[in-house]
Amino acid sequence: MTESPELLAAQLDGSSTMTPSRLLREPLRNSISTDEIIPGWCCYWYDEKLGDYAYLGLRGRQFGEGAVKAFAPQIIVSGEAKGSGSSREHAVYAEKYSGVQLVFARSFERIYQQNCRNVGIITCDDFDVLAALLAGEELPLEAFTRSANDIERAIIDLGGLFGFNRGHREEARSTLRTVFSEDRPLNIVEKIIQSRLSSRNRPPADSSVRVGESYFVETDVRFSHEYVTPMAASMFTQQFGKDAALSDPDSCYFFQDHLSLAEQVLTRRARGPELIARVHDLGRRQQDFAALGGGHFIGPSDSGGSRAICHNYIVEHVARPGDVVIGTDSHTCTAGAVGAFAFGVGATDIANAWYNREILVKVPAAIKINLMGRLPRGVCAKDLMLALLVHPMIEGSQTLGKVLLFTGPGCAALNIDERATLCNMAVEAGGMTAMFEPDEVMRAYLSGRAGAPRNSGVPDLTSDEGATYSAVVDIPLAGVEAMVALPGDPGNAVPLASVHDEIKVDKVYGGSCTGGKAYDMDMYASVFELARSRGMVVPEGVQAYIQVGSESVMKYAVERGYIGLFEDVGVRVLPPSCGACINAGPGVSESPDEITVSAQNRNFPGRSGPGQVYLASPYVVAATAISGRLSSVEAMLATEARP
Repeated sequence: MTESPELLAAQLDGSSTMTPSRLLREPLRNSISTDEIIPGWCCYWYDEKLGDYAYLGLRGRQFGEGAVKAFAPQIIVSGEAKGSGSSREHAVYAEKYSGVQLVFARSFERIYQQNCRNVGIITCDDFDVLAALLAGEELPLEAFTRSANDIERAIIDLGGLFGFNRGHREEARSTLRTVFSEDRPLNIVEKIIQSRLSSRNRPPADSSVRVGESYFVETDVRFSHEYVTPMAASMFTQQFGKDAALSDPDSCYFFQDHLSLAEQVLTRRARGPELIARVHDLGRRQQDFAALGGGHFIGPSDSGGSRAICHNYIVEHVARPGDVVIGTDSHTCTAGAVGAFAFGVGATDIANAWYNREILVKVPAAIKINLMGRLPRGVCAKDLMLALLVHPMIEGSQTLGKVLLFTGPGCAALNIDERATLCNMAVEAGGMTAMFEPDEVMRAYLSGRAGAPRNSGVPDLTSDEGATYSAVVDIPLAGVEAMVALPGDPGNAVPLASVHDEIKVDKVYGGSCTGGKAYDMDMYASVFELARSRGMVVPEGVQAYIQVGSESVMKYAVERGYIGLFEDVGVRVLPPSCGACINAGPGVSESPDEITVSAQNRNFPGRSGPGQVYLASPYVVAATAISGRLSSVEAMLATEARP
């Protein structure tokens, strides 16, 4: 996977005259996202058709549908951070169904690597092993798995997670080898993992879980959405039998949130009727499985769209401090805002967890981020997170598979919605998840949450004095400024003040699980109120959208008069749905030359349509909508009022 699109295409069409060893001296592609491995619309399928779609989303692609499958590569090689972004297991199946057996990369994103392992694709970051293969050596499997721990190696040896479980059934569970360390001070992440260890790997007395070792952990909450549920349901039935039942269905949630507005944009696309039929089929299959299993189905809203985006709903109604929450979406980490250990998983993992509530967790190292002081006026958590993505102790691959643990006196000034933004985008930093420890802000929020039985009481969970962290990062909040991520990757973040070119926009989108919360509505409204008071509106030629993340947020916005305000300045208000963020709703780009400024969490090539997407805070998104160009609030106010 060379950085050069021409060299890559030449390999596939047979015109390349370069040997693999020579190609490996060319720059390799870094941060290949799962959106690039397989675009969102291709995930409407979950069978061998996925092989035809392998790498159709690749930036600069110069090959067509089916080209990778026709070439049938056994080995794929790339650079750093392979498999960033979405947790979609469709990506590794696209590779598997196109012939891939072995993936080399300098480093791997956690979910992608775990998905590969679960389906029997071997991953390796040792390029000396690759050189030995190219030299013609025959190597044992152990050569590829030296960096894996014992359980990971056993899963690989047995062809994947389901094969591993068949080899370790109940009667043989006592033979499962797990490694613990001596009793020691634990951080909150390690405490939660230790408290939820499965019966098949209970710790001996006076011992603790060890960073880098894997353990089966019992989950408290499991959820999936319509993109993944049908694939996982098919696995569930195939592996456990047609009469298999969900374990503890009351802790299972099924969301129809990703594609609830897809039809509005698919009608304008090639193959539109076929894609719409696939979307409807995914929804029906998910609803049928949820009805049979007895889990909670959070489906369409009577007023259009969905009742809620999954992450918003889990924070608003379900997750609690100390919970282990897994979901088939990389932004499951959002629930860290309420003290949950929450992270994304693939279809195989969720199917297995439906059956036994277990998830395999490799104990992550934690990075302690001390927040000090307060954010300046007009600067918010989105700016802080974009700044963290380029912080010298966090940027690159330094956070891969780790937990960002936010602490320090500055946390007291961040409400739950702002904490949710920080936790939500931990995966954009390459982290496994992020979380906050319980404090008065969290307790006040949970005490006011709608009265489900799970909402009673907040456990007193804190890290031990002397707990270990892989790094400690001090962040003076007063020094954070308005940020923007340039197109292509959230890591392309720069201070907004450093962007001197006039960037005219075609579309502005304020929504998604990152930008559709109640406090986000407050921020949009504060800017639009300034605009309305000066007679300013969205200019002609610009389409502006605000999308709420849940019915609760819609109610909040209606009660405060925000909906009328947004409409007064020319903004279209959308019901809850993942929508434009996943290229499945109003606000998506329609052509490569379109420019969008968005409050969503990622801007990988093709993720939200073929255009260019800048990421920014709700303040900047709203100011840009009024200015018609990438703009700060101050620059917006300097613009001449329009009639």
